[in-house]
Amino acid sequence: MKSIIYGVICILPLLFISASAGPANFEIKGPGLAEQKGPGLAEQKGPGIAEQKGPGLAEQKGPGIAEQKGPAIAGTKGLATAETNFPGKWELVTPNSGISAMHLILLPKVNKALMYDATVWRISNITLPPEKMPCRIANPATGEQDCWAHSVLLDYETGQLTPLKIVSDTWCSSGGLTVAGDFVGTGGFRDGANTVRFLDSCEKCDWREYPNALAQPRWYATQVTLPDASAVVFGGRGVYDYEFIPAEKQTNKDAIFLPLLKDTHDRLPNMNPPLPDDSLENNLYPFVHLAPDGNLFIFANNRGILLNPKTNQVVRDYPILPGGARNYPASGMSVLLPLQLVQGKEIVDAEVLICGGAPRDSFYYAEKQKKFLPALQDCGRIQILNPKPVWAIEKMPAPRVMGDMTILPSGDVLMLNGAKTGTSAWNDAEEPYMAPVLYKTTAPEGLRFKELAPSNIARMYHSVAGVLPDGKVLVAGSNTHDGYEYNAKYPTELRVEKFSPPYLDPALAPLRLQIVVDLSDKVLAYGKQFSIKVKSEEKLLNKEDLKVTMYAPPFTTHGISMSQRLVILPVVEVTSTPGVHNIAAGAPMAGTLAPAGYYLLSVVYKGVPSVSMWVQIK
Repeated sequence: MKSIIYGVICILPLLFISASAGPANFEIKGPGLAEQKGPGLAEQKGPGIAEQKGPGLAEQKGPGIAEQKGPAIAGTKGLATAETNFPGKWELVTPNSGISAMHLILLPKVNKALMYDATVWRISNITLPPEKMPCRIANPATGEQDCWAHSVLLDYETGQLTPLKIVSDTWCSSGGLTVAGDFVGTGGFRDGANTVRFLDSCEKCDWREYPNALAQPRWYATQVTLPDASAVVFGGRGVYDYEFIPAEKQTNKDAIFLPLLKDTHDRLPNMNPPLPDDSLENNLYPFVHLAPDGNLFIFANNRGILLNPKTNQVVRDYPILPGGARNYPASGMSVLLPLQLVQGKEIVDAEVLICGGAPRDSFYYAEKQKKFLPALQDCGRIQILNPKPVWAIEKMPAPRVMGDMTILPSGDVLMLNGAKTGTSAWNDAEEPYMAPVLYKTTAPEGLRFKELAPSNIARMYHSVAGVLPDGKVLVAGSNTHDGYEYNAKYPTELRVEKFSPPYLDPALAPLRLQIVVDLSDKVLAYGKQFSIKVKSEEKLLNKEDLKVTMYAPPFTTHGISMSQRLVILPVVEVTSTPGVHNIAAGAPMAGTLAPAGYYLLSVVYKGVPSVSMWVQIK
C-alpha cells in the first residue's frame, strides 16, 4: 500500500516572553498541575481539511519506489515470541518536570534523564537553588537577571529533579554522548548558536559552555556520533554545511559545504501573505544515520545521500521518497532499523525507516491561514547498502506529524506523540495523535503496525520520548507556545509519563530474565566474546529463544532521535546451572557497527526483554 510521506519543518517566530527573575531559593511551582486535563482529546478538524490538498497528496509512483514487501532483518526470522493482546499502559512519573522538556537524553553513569528547554523565555517552573548562584545575566545592557533553571536531571524512578545552570540559549539544539558517557551539546539560538557544551555524567556536575567553538551557527542542526565516538553536526537554519565537533576549549575555523542541504531547502514564492524569504525549509534537523560501512546516510526533505565522512565525498544518491516533506517543519520520523550482527563480519545489511511528515506546502497553510492539512500516513523503508536501493512503501494506521520513533529492546519500533494534521511550529497543528503505534520490524508487510492504548495527554510540538532501562518509554514535553502558557488548549505540558509496551504484559512476567549485573561483563572489546549471567524460572534456556541487544540512547528533540541505534548480538553459547544461566555473546566487530561508548544491554527471551544493564564498548 502506498501513501505520502512528508518531512516536518519548524519555523519559530522570534517573539520573546520576559519574566521577572525567580527567587534564589529552590522552588517548584505549577498552576493547576493536578487539575490539568489533556486538551484536545476529541479530534478536531482544522478549516478546509476535507477540501484542501497540497501538492503531491495523490499517490505517486516513480523510479526507486517498490511495492514489494520490505525484507525482514536477516537472522531474526523464526525467533520464538510470546503472544499478547496487552495494549500497553500509561503511568504518571511526576506532575512537574520543572522545565518544558524540549530536549531529552539518558545519562548512563547516574541513571537519570537530562532534560532542557531554552533560556530565551527567561522563565521555567523551577528556580535555581542557592548553590547555583549567581543568577544568569539575561540582558547585559540592563543587568536583568534570570534565576530560573532551564535544565534539569530527572530521576525517572522517583520523579526527583536536580536543577542545573545553563547560560547560553539551547533552543532547538543538538547533542550526544561521548565514549565516557558524558554529554556534548551543540548549537541553539543567538548566543547559543555557535556554542559547544559539556556536561559530565555525575551527580554534582554542571554545564561547561564555549560560545564560539563552532564555525557556523547551528540552529535546528543534527549531531551524529562516529565510530570512534567523535561527532559531527549537520546543517541548521540558513546553513548548508557540516563540521566536526571540536574538543573542549578548541574552536573550528571552517565548515564543509554539503549541496544536499541547499538543494532541499523548499521555497514558496508568490504567495499572499508571504513567508519570510518565501521559506518553507522542510530540510532542518536532517536525518543522519551511521551505516555499517562507516559512511553516513543523510536524508533531508525527500531525498538522501551516502556520505564518506573521511573524504567528504558523496558515494551514493538514493531515489526520491515521494509524497511530501519529511524534515522540519514537516517533521517526520526516522530510525536505522536494528542491525543483526554476525560473528566475524564487519559489514551487515542495514535498513532505514522513515514515517510520516507533511505535504510540502503544509507549513504555509498552517502558519498563514491556520488551515491544517492532513499529515502523511506512509512509511518508506530502504536498504541503504543495496547497490540498487528502492523504497518499499507501507501505510501507518493514521497520519502522523511531529511524532517520535524509538527502538525498543525487543527490536521493534514504537511511534508516539505528535498530531494528525498541520506541522511543527507555534500552534500549527491540530488533532493530537494520542495512541502509540507498534511497528514489528520483522513481521510480514501488512502485519507490522498495531495501535496501542492511548494517553490522555496531548503531546504536540516540542514533545520527547526515550527508552528506559526497564523497557518502559519516558514521555515528556509539549509546548506550542513562545513561552510558558498553562491556560491554553494545548498548554505548556509539565507532566511526565511512562508507557509500558506490550512486552510488559503482567502475564509475561515469568519470561522476564534478570541479569546478574555483578557477575556479568560490563566493559566490552570489539570482536571479543563476553559473558552475561541471568536468572530465570526456566531450567533450560534455548539459544533459539534468545536475543541479546545493545541500545545507544539517543538525544531526542523535535521528533528526531540523534545517534539512536540498536544492534542484535550473535549468541554463541548458553549454559545452564541451577538458578543461573550463562550466555556467551559476541561483541560488535567494529565501531562502524556500534560506535564506542555506553549502551543499554538487554537479554530478550521469547520477545520479552530483561531490565537492561549499562555496558561500555571501547
